Amino acid sequence: MNLSANAAGGIAQLLRDAARAEIMPRFRRLAAGDVRTKTGPLDIVTEADEAAERQITRELQARFPGCVVVGEEATAADPGLLDRLADADLAFVVDPVDGTSNFAAGLPLFGTMAAAFRRGEVIGAWIHDPLGDDTAVALRGEGAWIEGPDGARGQAMQVAAPVEVERMVASVSWTYLPGEMRAVVATRLPRFASITQFRCAAHDYRLLATGHIDLSFYNRLMPWDHAPGWLLHREAGGYSAQFDGRAYDPARVRDGGLINAPDRASWEAAREALIGAA
Repeated sequence: MNLSANAAGGIAQLLRDAARAEIMPRFRRLAAGDVRTKTGPLDIVTEADEAAERQITRELQARFPGCVVVGEEATAADPGLLDRLADADLAFVVDPVDGTSNFAAGLPLFGTMAAAFRRGEVIGAWIHDPLGDDTAVALRGEGAWIEGPDGARGQAMQVAAPVEVERMVASVSWTYLPGEMRAVVATRLPRFASITQFRCAAHDYRLLATGHIDLSFYNRLMPWDHAPGWLLHREAGGYSAQFDGRAYDPARVRDGGLINAPDRASWEAAREALIGAA
């Protein structure tokens, strides 16, 4: 199935409702017991993540009966959910609070993300900013845009014009790189004009798709972190590929890295600058 513009707007509103009901009332009001670690000290979950995911899941299943919902927190309890993305007639991935570490620290850089899949193909994407109260929306083949809190479609999203590596502003996430590659990448960061790292893929991708940064670089590729932003960036005119040049497949790929750039030539130049030529 394809998603209509009306359905896309409805999902944006659904994310906004969850942010207003379950996320923002807890921002800077979390008690000690409201924050817990999952796999390690860099992987945390809050009451806001869990409550917002429950609301979003419930609403998606009510609007699209029979759909599969693969939430970040639900998958922590049932990893088998990930296996359903590739074949489901309609599935959604949901990251209720992307940038949980920022949220838990009271830093206003976090977002609520979702992407729709049709038999493994990403067909819709939403990145909601709970503080700005607007949503970046993309439909496959129909472009990407900002939708306001009243549901009105605002500016179209467009990636930055290509520039040389030494003029690029890049978001580089090296936390999950293997040790040898991590050391190489760290020594090569001065080749760029500026390096940013917001601990929040939601805002990285919004900045990429609106042309305010040139490049992003990630290693770990969980679908709720990257499927929404990858489609936004693509529909805004960008080019993405894994470290070895393969096309990224959000339904099936979990590693192998991802570089997002304005075009293929920029991607190749950035890849060579960070990790060497293929």
